[in-house]
Amino acid sequence: MAQPTADALDQGWPPPPFLPPPPPRVLDGVRRFDGVTYASSPGYRPRLLDAHVPEAARPLPAVVWIHGGGWLDGDRRYPPPTVPVDLLHGSVLGAGLALISIDYRHSLEAPFPAQLHDVKAALRYVRRFADDLGIDPDRVGVWGESAGGHLAALAGLVRPDTPEGVRLEGTAGVAEGSSEVSAVVDWYGVSDIGPLLAHPMPPAPPGVDFPNPFTALLGGDGDDRQERARLASPVHHADGSVPPPFLLVHGTSDQLVPFSQSQALAAALRQAGGEVTVRPVEGADHIFLGSTDIPDIVDGGTAFLARHLGTD
Repeated sequence: MAQPTADALDQGWPPPPFLPPPPPRVLDGVRRFDGVTYASSPGYRPRLLDAHVPEAARPLPAVVWIHGGGWLDGDRRYPPPTVPVDLLHGSVLGAGLALISIDYRHSLEAPFPAQLHDVKAALRYVRRFADDLGIDPDRVGVWGESAGGHLAALAGLVRPDTPEGVRLEGTAGVAEGSSEVSAVVDWYGVSDIGPLLAHPMPPAPPGVDFPNPFTALLGGDGDDRQERARLASPVHHADGSVPPPFLLVHGTSDQLVPFSQSQALAAALRQAGGEVTVRPVEGADHIFLGSTDIPDIVDGGTAFLARHLGTD
């Protein structure tokens, strides 16, 4: 039988379901922590993050990037195909913000709220190891696209001071500490799942078996599906305390997630007393297909976060 390593014995046995970040490598003035395990649990792949932090004399504000992919696909390392990696990373890092890119469990690994549990765990991890990472734990925002935009909105709205909030917070990874965020950028995310359960999906590519992303996220076929849809919908969590500032960016010709989804979330946020900016991208489909303004859209998200998180 394999024996525990010395490091594991130092931590106690079994070791905690997360690891502190290893020493970074420095490249072009950026401290890079790649493939850091922020949460793990038996039966699932470890959840990983990459942290890219410009070298600075003081801790920097941080942006947690949440990828899309219909909750079924996607990877922390890659934005949507319309947004070059260098463009997104260069914009955020060039503004003096740290960029934390995270993976989370896909819906066929575990249905909702596992995805939000992982996002919340990543936020708690970033705060727990803020000194190691070189970030300011009091200045953390989230930025997501599509499924990631949905999760970013939930991260900004769900707080653990209600029974529903406790259920959605989870205890993955670092189980204690705050998962609150100071600002949210949501690109074309779903805000109200119930009306979309019967929404027709675009055809999948030939030979690809792509399930309905909404029913896969919710799991099962029970009579309580509408209740699960409500629980997973950001509009239904915008009725508590005043939310953080939101920037909603959405193509007006989005065939997968209608523009009306962002309009509905904006209305709910305003009703709750929140600050919200809606940027329509005229004529653009999902992932901003058809738009020629991608660099401006990216820089707009960065500027919004820099303004609300503060940069020195």
